[in-house]
Amino acid sequence: MMQSHKTIDGRGAKVHIAYGAGITIQFVRNIIIHNIYVHDIKVTYGGMVRDSVDHVGIRTVADGDGVSLFGASNVWVDHLSMHRCADGIVDVIEGSTAVTISNCHWTDHDKVLLFGARDNNIQDDSMRITVAYNHFGKRLVQRMPRVRSGIVHVVNNDYTHWEMYAIGGSNHATLISQGNRFIAPDRPEFKQITHRDAPEFEWRKWTWRSQGDLFINGAFFVQSGDPNGPKRLGTLDHVQAKPGAMVRRLTQFAGVLGGCRPGVAC
Repeated sequence: MMQSHKTIDGRGAKVHIAYGAGITIQFVRNIIIHNIYVHDIKVTYGGMVRDSVDHVGIRTVADGDGVSLFGASNVWVDHLSMHRCADGIVDVIEGSTAVTISNCHWTDHDKVLLFGARDNNIQDDSMRITVAYNHFGKRLVQRMPRVRSGIVHVVNNDYTHWEMYAIGGSNHATLISQGNRFIAPDRPEFKQITHRDAPEFEWRKWTWRSQGDLFINGAFFVQSGDPNGPKRLGTLDHVQAKPGAMVRRLTQFAGVLGGCRPGVAC
C-alpha cells in the first residue's frame, strides 16, 4: 500500500519485489515508481492493514497484480522490469486517471496491461493513460493493453512478441496508436494486432486509430471510428510521437537502468 506524494526510486540499488504481494496504489495521488524489478508476484491473503495515516482496515485477497491502481491519479510507472505475476502485470481500474507507464520491459506473462476492470463502469470514462517507450518482449500473450473506457495513448512502443494479440478491448474506449513498431508472430492467425470483444456493428463506432506505426512480418491494425478522432482530441498528453522506424532506438534502455549510482548519470 502507498500513500500520496510518494516515490519509490530504485536507482543506486538493485530492488526486487518478488515472491509475495505486488504494489497497491489505492485512492492516492502523485506517485512515482522508478527503476525496480517486479516479478513472481503471488496471490496473497490480507488482514488488518494500515492504509492511511489515520485508518486501519481489513484487506482481503490480493489478486497477484504486479502494480495495481485503484481510484488513483497522477501516477508515473517508469523503468520497471516485470515478469511472471499471478494476475496482471499492471492493472489500472476504478476511475484511475492521469497515469503514465513508460520505459518498462515486460516478458513471460499472459495478461499484461488491463485498463478498466468492468464494462460500463462510468468511473472509468474519465480515464486518461499514456503507454510510451516500453518494450513488450518475449513470451507475452495478450493485453498490451486491454482497454474498456476513457482515452489511451499508445506511443513509440516496441512490440517484438505476442502470442494471441497485442491490443484488445471492449466497451467504448478511445485508443490512439502512434509510432509503434509491431512485429507479428509467424502464425498467420495471430498477425492481427487488435482484438475486440464486441459485435462488429458495435466496435465500428469506437475510435481506434493508427498513425505512423511500423508493421513487420504481416502485422496489421484494424482501425475503427472517426478518422479525424485524434485531431478532434487535440493535445493528448504532450508526448510527440516519433516515426515507428525509430522505436528500437527509443526503447533500447527500457526496463531497469543498470549502473546507476549517486553522482553518475544512469
